[in-house]
Amino acid sequence: YPNMLSGGQQQRIAIIRAIVNEPKIILADEPTGNLDSNNLKYIMDTFKEINKSNVTIIVVTHDKITASYSNRVITLK
Repeated sequence: YPNMLSGGQQQRIAIIRAIVNEPKIILADEPTGNLDSNNLKYIMDTFKEINKSNVTIIVVTHDKITASYSNRVITLK
């Protein structure tokens, strides 16, 4: 059941739900917030692969490691 999943597991399921319908754009607000470093790398590598197939991915994050996976970084002050 969903309430039996950890925060990281719930986060990964939310990301899977976002990509399963093959959208043209993905808006991800802190997609790696509840993930350990291995899962962070896996998710961001997956986003990079999806992006290669002409899908726009916009990630909002405070994490510099997550931001480092991006082709373009915009910083708001």
